Amino acid sequence: MLSTATRLKLQDIADRIASHEPVSFEEMQWATKWSQHNHAASEIIGKARRRAALPKSLEGGIDEFMCDMNLGEPDPSDHLIGPQSPEDLYNWFRKKRSDDWRQRD
Repeated sequence: MLSTATRLKLQDIADRIASHEPVSFEEMQWATKWSQHNHAASEIIGKARRRAALPKSLEGGIDEFMCDMNLGEPDPSDHLIGPQSPEDLYNWFRKKRSDDWRQRD
């Protein structure tokens, strides 16, 4: 559970990250330490980073919804582009099944 002061400070830093304003190294260190140890802090900083990566032209659509819900991968280089063929998906699952992908680590 975050204290009110900590949450407000995190939110201030997150707002500056999302609006591409400068954030000091010490503030980022502090926010990163909190986000590594607290789920609520991690969500605040994660949403801010998603907002910063979201182009203005995509606001108001599904991408903004995904950002608000903290879903998906924020890094566009990790996104699949174009239609994925059923054969490719079948081969991926078949390969993974041989690695026994259903077991926990």
